[in-house]
Amino acid sequence: MSNNESTGSSIDLSGKIALVTGGSRGIGQAIAFELGRRGATIVINYLKNHKAAKATVDELEAAGISATRIKAHVGDETAVESLVEKIDEKFGRLDILVNNAASGVMRPAVDLTAKHWDWTLDINARGPWLLAKAAARLMPDGGRIINLSSPGSTRVLPAYFAVGVSKAAIEAVTRYLAVELGPKGIAVNTVSAGFVMTDAIDAFPDELGVKDIASRPTPAGRVIFPEDVAKVVAMMCGTDAEMIRGQVIMVDGGETLRHE
Repeated sequence: MSNNESTGSSIDLSGKIALVTGGSRGIGQAIAFELGRRGATIVINYLKNHKAAKATVDELEAAGISATRIKAHVGDETAVESLVEKIDEKFGRLDILVNNAASGVMRPAVDLTAKHWDWTLDINARGPWLLAKAAARLMPDGGRIINLSSPGSTRVLPAYFAVGVSKAAIEAVTRYLAVELGPKGIAVNTVSAGFVMTDAIDAFPDELGVKDIASRPTPAGRVIFPEDVAKVVAMMCGTDAEMIRGQVIMVDGGETLRHE
């Protein structure tokens, strides 16, 4: 068995065009690198941080991966259409869409306003739907749409109300799109990441102890790394996952099985 086969990196995505939203840091960045290592051309979408996006594209290209970046607010319908149009103009198609971009206001339900709700749901659920709808027009048979979720979609986490609701929504969006886009040869699934130690963890107030959970070993014997999530996303983009549709694949090292 070759080293590539033993690590699972033998999934070939050569010639594929992949859009990773929120791809300039954290899990999104890891996904961009993993898809790129497997041969895909990467389009990084970002909202505000030009410097981080440029640095990520530079790192991808330094690793021999073809990459570009496009700024767009995925919660805005016009921006989504513009983003997909730019990809169409540059590449003529899109094979893989990874809806990783996420935001949200970390407060209990009673402390949230309608504006907080709209912001969170627009980026985390409405945006992926709009992107999937637009991207499907460019996708050939064998297209892949992967949405990112978290255990907070079904479990009640502290100060996670709006984000948790948005993640439950994206999992429902996944199921509906999997059925609707199936006849076009497009597979839609969700990868749900447990507590991964990235900048996103900093959004949780320290007193909630989320950082402690993220930094302790899971039942698998270690913490979860962004690369663990990225490898599963890449696996779901390959032909081996052809008959997995509308599912939520949990990557948490068994952490959500714990009672405490």
